[in-house]
Amino acid sequence: MSETHSTSLAGKVAIVTGSSRSIGAAVVRRLSDEGASVVVNYVNNAAPADELVKEITSKGKGNAVAVKADASTIAGGQFLLDETLKAFGKIDIVVLNAGIMGSADLARLDEAQFDAHINANVKGPLFLAQAVAPHLPTPGGRIIFFSSTLTGASAVLPNALAYVASKGAVEQIVRVLAKDLGSKGITVNAVAPGPVDTTLFRNGKPEQVIKFITSQHPSNRLGQPEDVAPLVALLSSDAGQWINGQTIRVNGGFVV
Repeated sequence: MSETHSTSLAGKVAIVTGSSRSIGAAVVRRLSDEGASVVVNYVNNAAPADELVKEITSKGKGNAVAVKADASTIAGGQFLLDETLKAFGKIDIVVLNAGIMGSADLARLDEAQFDAHINANVKGPLFLAQAVAPHLPTPGGRIIFFSSTLTGASAVLPNALAYVASKGAVEQIVRVLAKDLGSKGITVNAVAPGPVDTTLFRNGKPEQVIKFITSQHPSNRLGQPEDVAPLVALLSSDAGQWINGQTIRVNGGFVV
């Protein structure tokens, strides 16, 4: 009889970067519902992070703390890790959700925009993974990056140049780290959402563009943060132990 693996995260500790709102907050709620203690990371606005912590602790399923840190920098990532260890004494899961999505085609792209995307979407997550890895349980540690459905779409918009390039780099990092850390029983994967109805997604898009993108989904709706969170929870759990080095697209059948 084959061994069954639980999706429970009881006793686990997770960092979720950029997690005071939107997809990150949905991930925090789901991991907490599964029993994990969670670090809610934010950069500027403490209020949503503090409210999320209060919401989680009031349920009594898992503990939570809010930590202000810029996860796009190496120093910020290290501070986030240090505060996690101070609060909980260990780390089992890191979800590298924080990132940016700017808009510029080749003619308008400048060095500052490019560097901002690389720092937030590639450099910060990579070096936080590097810092966290020695503290993860072996076996059982989990590193989860965030990519985008756009990296595997048949067509992309020219104004997504820096964003798609940075997320493409993330997917290659995942392939390599899965080999580097897999021998220790640490899995490394990426979650690649399609269009999700968040402030970040809607920013700068006319309503007709939103309607067109919505129409490309078989269910004729945009994704919601709560559609993404269950996959992160699965990858974080014992049930996800045989999923490694993968970029999994969670997009409701979105095609472009």
